[in-house]
Amino acid sequence: MIQDPSGPDGDGPAHASATPGAASTAAPDAEAPQPGDGSPSPASDVPEEEEEQPQDAWSARRDLYAHSPGIMVGASARFAGGLSGRDQHGVSGGHVVGDVIMGSKTEIYQLGVAGDTHTSGLVPQDSLDRTAALFVPGGDGAAFAALVERLRAERVLVLSGRHFSGRRTAALMLLNRLGATPVRSLDRDITPASLAGLLDGARGHVLCDLALRRDQPLRDTHLLALRERLVEQDAHLVITVDTAAALEDVAVAQWQPPRSRAVLEAHLAALLEGSGDLGADAGALLEHSAVKEFLDRGHQLREVAAFARLLARVALGRAAGQDLDRFSLAALESQVEEWFGDPSASLSDKAFLVSLAAFNEAPYALTAELSDVLYALLQKTEDPSKPPRVPVFGNAASGRLDRARAERYEENEVTEWGPVAQRKARYRDDRAALVLLREVWTGHPSARPALVAWLDRLADDGRPLVRTRAASTAAVLAAADLPSAMALVISRWATSRRYRHRLVAVNALTLAHFLGAPNIQRILGSWCTGGDRRERWTAIRTYALIGPAHPTEALHALRSAARTHFAAGDGRGDDTTGLAEEVDELASSVALLLLSPAGGQVLAEMGHWLNDDPALRDLALRAFLSACAHPEDDDPTASAAPLLEWYALASAARAAQARGLAELWTTALRDRHHTDDALTVLRTWTWSADRVPRAEAALATLLPDLVGTDTDRRRLAHLLRTMPAEDGGTTPPPVAGRLLAVVDPG
Repeated sequence: MIQDPSGPDGDGPAHASATPGAASTAAPDAEAPQPGDGSPSPASDVPEEEEEQPQDAWSARRDLYAHSPGIMVGASARFAGGLSGRDQHGVSGGHVVGDVIMGSKTEIYQLGVAGDTHTSGLVPQDSLDRTAALFVPGGDGAAFAALVERLRAERVLVLSGRHFSGRRTAALMLLNRLGATPVRSLDRDITPASLAGLLDGARGHVLCDLALRRDQPLRDTHLLALRERLVEQDAHLVITVDTAAALEDVAVAQWQPPRSRAVLEAHLAALLEGSGDLGADAGALLEHSAVKEFLDRGHQLREVAAFARLLARVALGRAAGQDLDRFSLAALESQVEEWFGDPSASLSDKAFLVSLAAFNEAPYALTAELSDVLYALLQKTEDPSKPPRVPVFGNAASGRLDRARAERYEENEVTEWGPVAQRKARYRDDRAALVLLREVWTGHPSARPALVAWLDRLADDGRPLVRTRAASTAAVLAAADLPSAMALVISRWATSRRYRHRLVAVNALTLAHFLGAPNIQRILGSWCTGGDRRERWTAIRTYALIGPAHPTEALHALRSAARTHFAAGDGRGDDTTGLAEEVDELASSVALLLLSPAGGQVLAEMGHWLNDDPALRDLALRAFLSACAHPEDDDPTASAAPLLEWYALASAARAAQARGLAELWTTALRDRHHTDDALTVLRTWTWSADRVPRAEAALATLLPDLVGTDTDRRRLAHLLRTMPAEDGGTTPPPVAGRLLAVVDPG
């Protein structure tokens, strides 16, 4: 079950405490709490950590897997298999995520991706002719022909389409096909009422991306005035608008762009015209795997045209085939740079892009809500003297998602109340979120104070999804620039007094490691044996998550932590809260590793620990009993006792692992510090066996192997004779009698 926002992972309004160095001055203005603005209270209000309870390692692992972005979950078989306890394979979208974060590492192509031109003046006829030679109307051309006839009859046509869908080219080609040339391009920054006065006698007019405001929409009365003037001049006008334009009683014509492959083929054929026998080579190039991936990405038509130019260069021997593989990512990077470099884009729009990158595939309402928080923090960075102003209404979801090349869709979201249907938002290209976060962190350092303050807010949020996305965002930043991300973000969380913040650091380090960030294991190793108790706690938790992919390194680090920080003797050291907490965390981490795909190696190591110093012996027994008490992956459909099933399978195969599991059981039952816990687990397994015949058969195989002495027999027999019913009744379950006959036949 998902933790309640005010639940056991620590509640309260406290914020991460400041730390010395660069991190403490990262966002002095943005982080200052303001009454009533939802800011966390000062760190002095934080209760001592002993009053909090951290979310247990099992449910924390489940939340990380449930709420991480899909591209991260699918990017690494090690990540998915390690977190879910199952073997999973595959690379999201056919690319390596680390390469996306680190960049395409390629030359800057002449992408031709500058924004649409809005200057006023005559469009050169040779430009129209070149465009006509490459133009693809889409479909069988019937819809475009119908638009031509509609323009002929109505004189003025309002063409609506998505950004960079080719609507400007379509407008020019409508006029050209009609013979309404020369064409004059009109300035977009005018009011609808003044449009008629700009018609100067040219046969064709085009007004691209008319700038409309809600208080000055384009009305049908404006079109009537335009039509009257156009009839007088025997002229035609096409106006292009986006899908969210402010219109009143205007019958728009919807522009449906052609298929990308059709545009690519048309451009390539034109570029190779007159090149002899290269047509066959061009056909083979169109079947290249990089071409298929490019087309599947849903690139804009302007990028398709640029890709066609590269294909032509490859066909002519002027570029290498490897350049095709790198083009798609280079085009995406160019788009992201354009978004942040566009002076006409508002700060609110740019904040939304960042929020969508952090909350890709999350509910749209959540993305928009936290986008406003980032927007306010960015305003403080730009002008600390002015209070931030966030418009309550105004930005339509469809329009802002279209500009961001994103989409909405419906999908269930995991909550503490079970799956709930949500309207989510995501970039159409799943790499966009990673590229955008890398760009804003490394390419726009002035945004860092606001971004750091925003991430701190997210890390302190009561919703598991929000905290997980704070971690995944920090992980991308660490993969792109580890020193800065550690100093400004992750290290502060790792040393926070609050468990909630440390858990976010755990998740950030885990995801950063699987995204390819360097030196994460080196950091964890030093923390595990270092003198900072909070760093040790963070490192121990992190090893539970990355350990399935690196069991040797994880076991070495956890073994070193146990030896370094706990005295010999009974294996538990001083009876202080801090040390007891670390013992529990070490045991939970080893238990998670035991139930992971690396369980065989972990089991063998734990067997060695039984004959090592008392600290490791105690750790092995605690971890073993912890693993026995938990179902795999906290999955209700999974086995209630995966270690019991493991033993049954190993015993049937006469594998050494059966002996290893039995040895751990026998040692735990005979150890005075662990006998009670071991009997509790056996009692739970017996109740399960009363419901599941397979579990009864496994127990019937296990229990005789736990009897090495008469004391062992009497202990187990007493457990089965005195076992209460699962519902608390005094009558033992029937299965107890059957198992008793196995343990004590007499």
